[in-house]
Amino acid sequence: MARILAIDYGKKRTGIAVTDELQIIANALDTVPTENLIKFLTEYFKTQNVESIVLGMPKNLDQSETHATPLVLKFKEQLTKLFPEKKIFTVDERFTSRMAVNAMVAGGMKKKDRKNKSNIDKISAVIILQSFMDSKDFLQNQ
Repeated sequence: MARILAIDYGKKRTGIAVTDELQIIANALDTVPTENLIKFLTEYFKTQNVESIVLGMPKNLDQSETHATPLVLKFKEQLTKLFPEKKIFTVDERFTSRMAVNAMVAGGMKKKDRKNKSNIDKISAVIILQSFMDSKDFLQNQ
């Protein structure tokens, strides 16, 4: 099997998570400056077998677009053009940052480390990926 990669896209930083090759466990991979994201993905895809990309889609509580939604949609178009062989899925990312902070607190992470936004971005990407793996889209593709 191939890996699934998840992206918590941000204007400045982007959190990335990935499954193991058996698609059982979601793991934090890295946080990269968004300006370097395409280069990072291109290099990663050269060395790792990734079949799908899961992109966190920002939405308001009423399902309407946020200020960040157009940026993510534009990035999705770019991914589709650059990596046409990859399946691209979107997952509602509401509350992932809050869930990431709660997970860090529950895991006993020091306050200093919890304030590091790159940690929040990575863990948010893991939550997005796990949410996808728990969804019917993932289960139908098995």
